[in-house]
Amino acid sequence: MRVFILLFLLISSNFIISQNCNNTITGKVLDLHDNTILVDARIVVLEINKQLLTNESGGFTISGLCNQTYTIEISHAFCLPKTYKIELISSIEKVFLLEHHLEELNEIILEGKTNNDSETSLENKITKEELEKSSSKSLGDVLNSISGISSLNTGNTIVKPVINGLHSSRVVILNDGIRLEDQDWGAEHAPNLDINAIDNITVIKGASALQYSGNAIGGIVITETAKAPVKDSIYGKTIVTAASNGRGGTTTTQLTKTYKSGWYGNIQGTIKRFGDFNAPDYNLSNTGVYERSLSVRGGINRFRSGLEASYSLYKMETGILRASHLGGAQDQIRAINNLEPLFVDDFTYNINSPKQDVEHHILKLKGFKKFEKLGKLDFKYSFQQNNRLEFDIRRGDDRDKPSLDLKLNTHTLLLDLDSKLSETANLKLGLTGQYQTNFADPSTGVRRLIPDYSEYNTGLYAILEKQINNQFIFELGARLDYTYLDALKFYRTSFWEDRGYDSTFQDIVVEEFGNQILVNPKLNFYNPSATAGISYNFKEDFKLLFNYSLASRAPNPSELFSEGLHHSASRIELGGLEFKSETAHKFSFTLQHDSDRIRFTINPYINLISDFIVIEPIEVQQTIRGNFQVWEYRQTNARLMGVDIDGEIKLNDYFKYNHQFSIIKGKDITKKDALINIPAASTRNAIAYTNKKLNNLNLRLQSEYVFRQNEFPDNNFEVFVPETETLEIVDVSTPPDAYHLLGFNSSIDYKLSKKSILTIGFGVSNIFNTNYRNYLNRLRYYANDLGRDYSINLKINY
Repeated sequence: MRVFILLFLLISSNFIISQNCNNTITGKVLDLHDNTILVDARIVVLEINKQLLTNESGGFTISGLCNQTYTIEISHAFCLPKTYKIELISSIEKVFLLEHHLEELNEIILEGKTNNDSETSLENKITKEELEKSSSKSLGDVLNSISGISSLNTGNTIVKPVINGLHSSRVVILNDGIRLEDQDWGAEHAPNLDINAIDNITVIKGASALQYSGNAIGGIVITETAKAPVKDSIYGKTIVTAASNGRGGTTTTQLTKTYKSGWYGNIQGTIKRFGDFNAPDYNLSNTGVYERSLSVRGGINRFRSGLEASYSLYKMETGILRASHLGGAQDQIRAINNLEPLFVDDFTYNINSPKQDVEHHILKLKGFKKFEKLGKLDFKYSFQQNNRLEFDIRRGDDRDKPSLDLKLNTHTLLLDLDSKLSETANLKLGLTGQYQTNFADPSTGVRRLIPDYSEYNTGLYAILEKQINNQFIFELGARLDYTYLDALKFYRTSFWEDRGYDSTFQDIVVEEFGNQILVNPKLNFYNPSATAGISYNFKEDFKLLFNYSLASRAPNPSELFSEGLHHSASRIELGGLEFKSETAHKFSFTLQHDSDRIRFTINPYINLISDFIVIEPIEVQQTIRGNFQVWEYRQTNARLMGVDIDGEIKLNDYFKYNHQFSIIKGKDITKKDALINIPAASTRNAIAYTNKKLNNLNLRLQSEYVFRQNEFPDNNFEVFVPETETLEIVDVSTPPDAYHLLGFNSSIDYKLSKKSILTIGFGVSNIFNTNYRNYLNRLRYYANDLGRDYSINLKINY
């Protein structure tokens, strides 16, 4: 028996001695969200009670491990500890990812802070707090607070953003990652977007952020919704705004429910109602607005993956100044020369013709997945339907029938990969696809301004970001977009022949119907884009940015096919079937300084655009529906150059001074003349007082001075006035005088409970009720801009 026992012990000891205990675990601990190194993370191997900390590179090595399963606990300040089970059969290398502590993570998520979309271009931000104070305003009005951004207005409710002198199809608006497709080609087509449904806005002046678009010759507006925290919670807010000018207001509310598992849901709605607005001395008849919006979204938000589905509805009915729709040529001349509108009626909430009625639906599905070696993969699919009705002043049985009825359907698919090549290099790749159809209802009984068409778009991009050292970041990107447009369009035979289309486009004629010709243009556009830039940090609080961007844009349907009366624009528009793509070369420089007391940004730029498409007035034409100006598109070469300046000085703990200045010069190089509708130079100055100890009291007095635009083309023309049998000049060119406006805003917080805060805001715009006309307001020919406006804003968080 003793012999057997000795043999068993000998065999067992030999087995133990032969076991491999020379394995090593080499690891690195990183932050799950941005892969930053976590120094001094604590590593504990429970089976052998061994502890160590990660080094300055976030790395660690554990040696002398056997072929068995080990339990490793990893913890770090402000992170949730995590336990890993690792079965060893040999030495391994592994990256361990930790999650931020939930409270800190939720704070970051709720503030909605994001990484730069372009490392070498200036980005301007509008925060959630600023949006909440502007609850009753449009997107264009809100963006006006950024230097270098103005607005193209049709009255006071239809506002399009103008970035460094460019607007409409040259400015891309992203609604939570999806390009807004809402027939933005019209001068009076405002973005169909409720600012109360978004959490923050980023503006990039130029086309440097190629992941979004290659044709953003003017710039990109990026709106984002609030991200849901990963915890069990329910919260919301309600904002009520009332204003004296227009005698109306806005009510918006939203509610969010979240779970620790990552699931969440959100619902938000807004109602805005105003009657006729008023200038300082008279009522602006038929300028009311009725806006409604609803958005619902839900999904699951986890650290390595997420999925969200959403639906939004936006409806807006808005009146067009009644005095802008006139009869004969004599009325046009009288309206332009008169100090008051030719039509002024009593205040009303009714919205009559001329008016617009727009409805926009968005159905969206988006998600992301993080892969350890590949990077973060995002996908987005959206369906958008934009229904647009424009009502002219019509008589008899047609009085309630729209003059324009367009339905635009758009399917979009986006795939994006954000991959970290190394600690200092990042690569973004993406693919986009889009299918769009437009249907112009012929039952309006009016010649269709925009024809039926189908459009196919595909795009491919790549962007490389390389951090050379602590001071230099280099960015290089390229993109190629392809557009195929298939349209069916009726032309008047006289117009077709006057333009010489009968010889240049005879191969696209389908059939002739009396005095009309049906054609089927099939157009192809290849649009390359590129960007290159450098970011240089020096002296701790200074930064210098340089960016070059190449952008190209295919002409939009309005520029190509317009041939008739655009009713809500109150003008006849003529396009050009022969137009080519615009190509822009923009050079932008930025000097930034950011210290505790002084901040400033100086941003000069030059934008050289070949085949630039411009629309200008050429004459007045009498129709059976009245007398209208005729505006015609043409192509030329253009140069836009300017500078935007922002500054802030912290005077003490309570007071600070803000300054903005913007100037831009637009030149038609071909005609050696000024470009039309270039914003005038402007400056804003403000004194702000903030006292957080006094219920977070905020007071702000702002001054805005807009200079007269002294550089403009002479597009005046003569018309024959039958009443007097004379030729008279119609002055549609001369810009209005300079003007100065003062405004005041304030807010104060009251704590209602542990989780509820009431914020009360009060403001006055145009304090001295100044009469003025803005050069970029299309209705400046017929009336002054808005007079004094008192507003009160109540917000409650719960």
